[in-house]
Amino acid sequence: MSAVSEPIDGLGRDSTNWAATALTAIGLWARRYPVWIFLAAALVFFSLKSPHFLSVFNLSNILLQAAFFGFLSIGLTLLIISRNIDLTVGSVAGLAACLAVGLQPSLGLWLPIAIGLGAGLAIGLLNGFLVERAGIDSFIVTLAGMIGIKGLAFAFAGEESISASIDLFNELGALRIGRIHAIALLFLALLAIGHYVLKHTKYGRETYAIGGNRTAAVNAGVRVSRHVIIGFAISGLLAAFCGIAMAANMGAAMPAFGLGYEGWAIAAVVLGGTKLSGGSGRIVNTLGGVLLLASLRNGLNMIHVPAYYVLVTIGGALILALFFDTQFSRKPRQG
Repeated sequence: MSAVSEPIDGLGRDSTNWAATALTAIGLWARRYPVWIFLAAALVFFSLKSPHFLSVFNLSNILLQAAFFGFLSIGLTLLIISRNIDLTVGSVAGLAACLAVGLQPSLGLWLPIAIGLGAGLAIGLLNGFLVERAGIDSFIVTLAGMIGIKGLAFAFAGEESISASIDLFNELGALRIGRIHAIALLFLALLAIGHYVLKHTKYGRETYAIGGNRTAAVNAGVRVSRHVIIGFAISGLLAAFCGIAMAANMGAAMPAFGLGYEGWAIAAVVLGGTKLSGGSGRIVNTLGGVLLLASLRNGLNMIHVPAYYVLVTIGGALILALFFDTQFSRKPRQG
């Protein structure tokens, strides 16, 4: 009997150890990447509330909605890791959209698009120079820029929407590959590039070094000013691309495009675990934050929750993410 019971006891101990190890691993993963847990919970909740939520058509729309402020989130992840912020991205999106559509009657299709992208790149460079060369805090610089750029967009386009005059522009915005919008696929491609840059290139390593300890990065030979200026330029370019993509998808543009998108994008980055104090973050987790916000917006709308409650829910989710970040990254006090 003892010869038979011993393997069974051993099997029980092995099973218990395996289960404990698995639970520990899941717990650690949930602590490091809570945004994916929240996303899974949101998907389950809305799928139970609405049979159409997980349809291919609706999931494709969620991914498209995620792509618009997801473009902004890619650039902001790079900047926030380096301990900077860019509040101009929503206003840049609106200006670039107006330039790309409003100049079409006189300049055709491609030159207005290039001008819109160039405007975003130039604004990003200007933000970077003001932060690094003038020594002004990035929050102050980009807060002023957010207001001024929105004024420029209204000065150019007025208060009315501008319809695209070239059919190819609208066709590009509506293009699908299979059942997925080409804009969404382009967002995922740019996100994959951003992930590779952060994880496998010198630029990515320097981004973490600058955010973790700027003085140490300077002492290590990192050209910090140039690096940060490039980061702002990337953010401005992606913001302009966001605005042009929105205009192409809707077949029109107006200065209000991108209004409040800087808040959505920053929320997505923070929900993804990137620390506002710099030095830590992953673009893959930013994707989780983007998908979570897009799913909440879509799902709450699908179950007929008023729009203002959507904002309350997003704010609550952001506070919860910050709470988890604070709790799980807190260092124990020394005695």
